[in-house]
Amino acid sequence: MATLTTRNDSIRHRAALVAVCLALTAVVSAVSSLMVALPDLARATGATQTELSWIVDGYALTFAALLLPGGYLGDRLGRRRVLLAGLTLFVAATLAAGVTDRPAALIGVRVAMGVAAALVMPATLSTITATFPEAERIRGVAVWTGLAGASAVLGLLGSGLLLTWWSWRSIFLLSSTIGGIALIASWRNVPESQEPQTGRFDGVGAALAVVGLGVGVYSIIEAPTYGWSAGRTVVGLIAGAVVLAGFVLWELRTPAPLLDVRLFRHGGFTGGTLAVSALFFLFFGFVFVFVQYLQFVRDWSPLVTACAVLPLAAGLMPGARVAPHLVARFGVRPVCAAGMTLVAGAMCGLATVGASTTYWLVAALLWVLGTGMGWAMTPATSAITDALPRDQQGVASAMNDLARECGGALGIAVLGSILSSTYRSQVQVQRLPATAAERARESVAAATHFGGPVARSARDGFVAGMHHALFTGAGVVALCGLLVVVLLRSREGDGTPPRQLRLAGGQTTRAGRPGSRPGGAEAPRAVRQARPSPFLLDP
Repeated sequence: MATLTTRNDSIRHRAALVAVCLALTAVVSAVSSLMVALPDLARATGATQTELSWIVDGYALTFAALLLPGGYLGDRLGRRRVLLAGLTLFVAATLAAGVTDRPAALIGVRVAMGVAAALVMPATLSTITATFPEAERIRGVAVWTGLAGASAVLGLLGSGLLLTWWSWRSIFLLSSTIGGIALIASWRNVPESQEPQTGRFDGVGAALAVVGLGVGVYSIIEAPTYGWSAGRTVVGLIAGAVVLAGFVLWELRTPAPLLDVRLFRHGGFTGGTLAVSALFFLFFGFVFVFVQYLQFVRDWSPLVTACAVLPLAAGLMPGARVAPHLVARFGVRPVCAAGMTLVAGAMCGLATVGASTTYWLVAALLWVLGTGMGWAMTPATSAITDALPRDQQGVASAMNDLARECGGALGIAVLGSILSSTYRSQVQVQRLPATAAERARESVAAATHFGGPVARSARDGFVAGMHHALFTGAGVVALCGLLVVVLLRSREGDGTPPRQLRLAGGQTTRAGRPGSRPGGAEAPRAVRQARPSPFLLDP
């Protein structure tokens, strides 16, 4: 009887894992699935390069900015309940996006999709970490981590297939279909879990976070249009930084913060957060830039473009699965550092490709890039979740998701703006009428439409912009990798082999008692004890 019960529990956990992974795939693939359709979308709607950035980043930025409130709602109201509500809104918004025909309206609908995604994603990981038994929890996090990265590539492939026969609108039908299936599966298979003693909601902190991120990203995306040294750009960047600094100060002083920034005193938590942010900064920024390069410069179809980036997924998913075994042998810090080194090196190689570079070299670099991300992401995610106790897994998953989505939103904004700025400065449009010339400077899709010298100049300018953007991304990952190595030197972040690495605080560690560090020393009180408030741990 006990064996039958164990088997039935295992089946239920697997069904729940499938459901939350479908939900995760729906919201993560929605970030990238539209990227392969950007050339068609630009030609059909007349969207400029800046508007294309907003169509992609309007979703990613809203997603990131509302993740912490989404994690709170899941903890307070029930993760299953919030997951179902988010999936319902996501399906409705994607269906609405399929009938829009203006860039401004599409940006608005994408923002609504971002709100839904912010409800869905924290509930997926926290459901695994809060309801699965220990052995299945570790495997579940590994699967979740691999899908969190690979879903972006899978979204590109699905979109490429659809665009072979239908228009860019069909992409939203794909997203709504995946979301609908995830909704049904979650309703049937995901167990309810919540932390009712979550305290009051930190509305001021949430508002400061949203405003700070919004103003900063807006200034970055609009910088190519107005100039990086323009007054509105400089003032906007300073204002965003000031508001975010105010968020930190508020979180330090309020009795029930949205996020207790004192958590960043924990080396593993800070190192894991920084690693995840840097990896997804590069990942989503790279995908945004690279798929346009394959279509605008190499003139490949959406399907060929999507297939061309499959080596990235072929490296990422196996890399994420093998990472726990590597950490068991070598430890968290060496594996995370090796992964980030591979990512930075592969990106430097990709930053040198041109219009005629052989694809086999590109494919090899993409595989190395994916493998490095897989190696680095799993231990980084575990470092974040391991830092907090079981009843704070809402903030652990939300912080992990926040690091991913903030990194991704900033990557699209920063690398996209570097690309756009370089392109605008190098494209040659002197022979065109004034209106056409301005249009060609704003949109590489419009410039390639003119053909001849203007199209060649546009392609050369785009390649130059891509080089600048990808070298910048490689530098960010390399610098963050060095910082991560330093941060994970603490025994909390590195000394625990994966079989003893815990995804929720308060578990038995090598010392054999709750709340102890590897080696027997007591963990900091900030990690051991939790207050009733949703995200506040004792300093």
